[in-house]
Amino acid sequence: MKASDIKKGNVVEHVGKIYQIRDIERSAPQGRGGNVTYRLIMYSVPGGQKLDISLRAEDELRETELTRRAVSYSYKDGDAFVFMDSQDYTQYTLDADVIGDAAAYIVDGIEGCYVQLIDEAPVALQLPPSVVLEVVETAPELKGATATKRPKPAKLSTGIEILVPEYITSGEKIIVSTLTGEFSGRA
Repeated sequence: MKASDIKKGNVVEHVGKIYQIRDIERSAPQGRGGNVTYRLIMYSVPGGQKLDISLRAEDELRETELTRRAVSYSYKDGDAFVFMDSQDYTQYTLDADVIGDAAAYIVDGIEGCYVQLIDEAPVALQLPPSVVLEVVETAPELKGATATKRPKPAKLSTGIEILVPEYITSGEKIIVSTLTGEFSGRA
C-alpha cells in the first residue's frame, strides 16, 4: 500500500514490526519538484511504543489484517488477563507485558473493551475511553475547600494514584479517562 493511501487506524508492517497508524500529517512543499511527504505517527502492536516516520507518497508499506473483537473481562490468571469474546465466548489470554499500563484500568464489570487479533492471535487490548474506579484512599475533605481548585492524590481500587478534586472522598466511584489517566467526574 502506498503511503498516500494510508488512513488513520490502518495496521501496517514496518521493519518487521506491526504498527497501527494514529495520525497522518501531509506536507506539500511549495515550488517546483517538491515531493509530497507523509509523516506517520504510529504505535507498535503489541506494546504501544510510538514511532514517527516520514515517507514519500510513492513509498510502500505492507498492510496487515487486524481484527477487533468485543470482549468482557473474565479474570486474572497469574500475571495474565483473560477476556471472553462477547459473541462466540472464545477466551483470549493477554500477558501483563501486552496489557502494559492498561492494567490500571481493568476491573470486574468493565465494558467496551476490544481485543485486537492478528492471524487469530491476541496482540493488544483496546480500552473504552473511560472507566469507573473506586477511590480507596484519599485525604479527608477540607471544610470550605469546595471553592478551591487544588487537587489532591487519591489511590484507586486498581492500585494507581491520580489527582482528584478536594471534595472527593474515600469510597466514592469516579470516572477516569483511559487516554489521559485523569479524573473525569463522579460516577
